[in-house]
Amino acid sequence: MTGRIAQLWRSMPVRLALLLVLLFSTVSLLSLAASYAVTQNSFETAIRADLEQDLAGFRAAPNARAVALLVDGESRDADPSRVILSYITPSGRIYGNGAIARDDEGYHIVSLARDRAEYDGEYLSLSTRLYGGQLTVARSRAQIEALGTVFLNILLISLLPTVLIALSGGLYLARRSKHHVEVIGGTLDDLTNGDLGARVRVSAQWADDLVRIGTKVNQMASAQEAQTQMLRQVSSDIAHDLKTPIQRVAVHLDDLARTVPPDTQEGALLAKAQDEVTGIASVFQSLLQIASVEAGSPKAHFKPVDLTHLCQTMTEVYEPAAMAKDQSLVCEVQDGPIFVHGDKNLLGQVLANLIENALRHTPQGSQINISLCTNHGRPTLEVADNGAGIPEAEREKVLRRLYRLDASRHTPGNGLGLSLVEGVVKLHGGMLGLLDNAPGLRVRIVFPKP
Repeated sequence: MTGRIAQLWRSMPVRLALLLVLLFSTVSLLSLAASYAVTQNSFETAIRADLEQDLAGFRAAPNARAVALLVDGESRDADPSRVILSYITPSGRIYGNGAIARDDEGYHIVSLARDRAEYDGEYLSLSTRLYGGQLTVARSRAQIEALGTVFLNILLISLLPTVLIALSGGLYLARRSKHHVEVIGGTLDDLTNGDLGARVRVSAQWADDLVRIGTKVNQMASAQEAQTQMLRQVSSDIAHDLKTPIQRVAVHLDDLARTVPPDTQEGALLAKAQDEVTGIASVFQSLLQIASVEAGSPKAHFKPVDLTHLCQTMTEVYEPAAMAKDQSLVCEVQDGPIFVHGDKNLLGQVLANLIENALRHTPQGSQINISLCTNHGRPTLEVADNGAGIPEAEREKVLRRLYRLDASRHTPGNGLGLSLVEGVVKLHGGMLGLLDNAPGLRVRIVFPKP
């Protein structure tokens, strides 16, 4: 789950959504900050204008007593949480609903009532000398302070839902894009694994760029499939065309062998020529068999095959050859039959090739194990030996046609055995793996569930 979330966050749609959200949030914050500053300045200007107007009204009074009475009268009707009026007469008497006091912490507005309570909040004030006294008018900044809360609410109401919607949209697009990319990636994996008929199924809901990518992948796959089919056809045609002349040469050599004594120099050369022709014929026969398997023609004759009985039979067939080289051939199968849907002869050829390879490339005293079991309902066949094995870097290459390891070039064989094995396994829908047996090689074939 954590890995899937990490993939979504790393996807391009989510990153673009985050970038757009960041850009929109920055612009919105700057706009709101500028609006707040302008509005706050307007409010402060309006309050100062009201204070100037209040002072102008009190200046119209003819003397200090008139100012004191006017301040005392208006202060009774004024709300001290909004307006503070204070006039200190020349004799030191205070009229109004508050007085400004100062201490080490700054200025404070104190009520003139008996409890002398301090008023909460901040005020804007103006003071002036009038008729020998001190007149002070202050108005509350509560409206300006409330402005910050209003703008914060606007920010939360407008910006937060936008961010959530944008991120949700980005995640939705990322999931859709991830699915489309997985479709293309799955097709590329199939092509890499040898399924040249795999194609990207482009949907009408796909974006134009993904449609173009899918189309290009399909074009590449079609070209690769055509070239591979052409190469296979050429190989098959060559094998077909040369098979008959080679067989004729073999017949002529057999006729000649009847007239040449085998214990002469000519007879020895003739025997070597017959062996070479037999090897050439075997190569062409294997090429034709691989071409037939890759074309899928044997599928028409598929039927249930008991792998248990097949493994036991092939072990009995090759036991004498193993004993002749002082090797042991061990067959371990679970009780009861294990069936796969396939061609019995081809599956027998797979086992024969794997056993022959193991016998050929392991020294005397080696042990070769054939095991068969079911793993999660899938038949699993393994042929393992304790010989030199195949280096990991060479395991992909040995599946190519006619490829042979340097250490195997002086041993019998034509480099087509594992190619045929791979072709038969793919024909049956299985998976072939070349693993390290530490020491030796372990060939594992996993068939699909029957």
